[in-house]
Amino acid sequence: MSSRPEVSIAQRKRQLVATELTEAALQLMASKGFEAVTIDEIATVAGVSKRTFFRYFASKEDVVVQFLAGMGEDIRAELAARPGGECPSVALRHAVWVPVAACADHSDRALRVVRLILGNPALHARFLERQAQWRDDLAAELGRRLGLDPGADLYPQMAAGMALTAFDAVLRRWSDSAGGQDPAELTDRAFAVIASALDAVDAAS
Repeated sequence: MSSRPEVSIAQRKRQLVATELTEAALQLMASKGFEAVTIDEIATVAGVSKRTFFRYFASKEDVVVQFLAGMGEDIRAELAARPGGECPSVALRHAVWVPVAACADHSDRALRVVRLILGNPALHARFLERQAQWRDDLAAELGRRLGLDPGADLYPQMAAGMALTAFDAVLRRWSDSAGGQDPAELTDRAFAVIASALDAVDAAS
C-alpha cells in the first residue's frame, strides 16, 4: 500500500497549523503591537502548545517574515520564465509584479504584514537580510540570461538592486495608501523611472 496519502495528509496538517499560527500572530500584533505580543499568547490563540510553535517558527519575527519569504523565489522564477529576447526592464517588471499581485489578491492580510515589517526596525532588518539573498539570486539569473558574470560585470547586481528598490517603493506606497492605490499602476510607474537604466546593459557591464 502506498504511503503517499498519509504524507499528503501530514503535509496538509502541518500547513493548517502553520496558517493558524500565522493568523493568530498577525491578529494579535495588529491589535496589540509587535513588541507586546508573546509567543505564549500566539500559541494559546492558535490552540497549540508553545513547543508546537517552535516546531514551525524559530521566533515571533519569523512568523511575520516567512509570510514574504517566498517572494524572492517568485521573482527569480518568473524572470527565468520570461522570453529570452525580452528587454530587461520588461522582464523584471513582470517578475516583480508576481509577488505584488499576490499581495493585492490578499490585501487585508498582506497589508497587515507589510505594515508590521516596515514599521518595526527589527522586522525590517530581517526583511532586508532576506532581500540581500534575493538580490544575489536575481543577479545570477540576470547574468545567465544575458551571458554576463555577476562577479565581474556591474550590470547584474546593479539591475537586481534597482528592481528590488522598485519593489520596495511599490510596497511602501501601497501600504501608506492602505491599499487604496492600484499596485499595477504603482509598479508601472516605478519601472518607468528605472527602465532606461535597466535597458542600458552594455553601458553598465
